[in-house]
Amino acid sequence: MGHNYAKPLTAEARMERVFSRLPVDWAVKMERQQGTGWSVWMQRPDGTLHQETRDTLVEALEEVWRALR
Repeated sequence: MGHNYAKPLTAEARMERVFSRLPVDWAVKMERQQGTGWSVWMQRPDGTLHQETRDTLVEALEEVWRALR
């Protein structure tokens, strides 16, 4: 009996997944914060914005994307 195990996505594939889903009219700002990791800020056209700080860039991107979609 065969098993179908999902292969975990690499950090690059995870980032590409978020970037490919971002609407072109959303504002995005990414910064490396000294000693605290990465800060990512996104704003939708309706003015709703969210910011997250995480150890890695991909984690920050995914968290802010989840909060705003």
